[in-house]
Amino acid sequence: MSQDRTLNNAELLSVLDWYRAAGVDLAIGEEPVDRFAQQPPAPTGMPQRAAPPPPSPVPQATGPVGGDPGEARRLAGTAASLDELQKTLNDYTGCGLKFRATQLVFADGNPKARIMLIGEAPGAEEDRQGKPFVGRSGQLLDRMLAAIGLDRSLVYIANTVPWRPPGNRAPTPEELELCLPFLHRQVELVAPRLVMTLGGPAMQTVFNSTNGIIKMRGKWENVAIGSHEVDAIPTLHPAYLLRNPVAKQQAWRDLLSLRAKAESLGLV
Repeated sequence: MSQDRTLNNAELLSVLDWYRAAGVDLAIGEEPVDRFAQQPPAPTGMPQRAAPPPPSPVPQATGPVGGDPGEARRLAGTAASLDELQKTLNDYTGCGLKFRATQLVFADGNPKARIMLIGEAPGAEEDRQGKPFVGRSGQLLDRMLAAIGLDRSLVYIANTVPWRPPGNRAPTPEELELCLPFLHRQVELVAPRLVMTLGGPAMQTVFNSTNGIIKMRGKWENVAIGSHEVDAIPTLHPAYLLRNPVAKQQAWRDLLSLRAKAESLGLV
């Protein structure tokens, strides 16, 4: 056997390549250790279990725990214009959703439009931009409107809840109760001739129904939103259509019905 000698650079690189090919990717000491020559440690009894770390404090949400629906109705009723209503909502602190959202998502489109679209709640992109339906589902909604000759200059778009719920969860009944007076006042101020709700939760809120959207979609009904009575039709939410493209044919029939109704009233 040849005596140990110092390896040159080329030989060292070859050894490193061999180690890498063998799966060695980490050096943990200056000197090699013969693991086969090591003896297992003598048992010293049952190992002591480390004490668990103290529980982390649960983060507390800022803002009020609950609001007063009566106060929400009073504040909403004092708004004489959409601008005043938006300012009132910006100043309102009764709903905890406000303290978890980036900003208020009030509305988009033409406030003088005779057709109003109502969704459920803002998503992440809407929360960032401060406008309803600007994400992927909003882009699909724009294409849906364009298919029947409409765009955002001919409709007014709002949500039942103007702040994004954390994680895009559904608004709780308490949150809806606090936000509905502001939606009612918004509808009263816009005074649309026709309303289309987008998705099951918005349909259930506007139509005051517990039925599912599949059963209700495409059916016109005269509903009272606040003090304003209006003909309304529910349809599927664009986000649902993105997940279930086969349902687009149902939404298309609803859109054609909206177009026909608008034409009969001379709105388009």
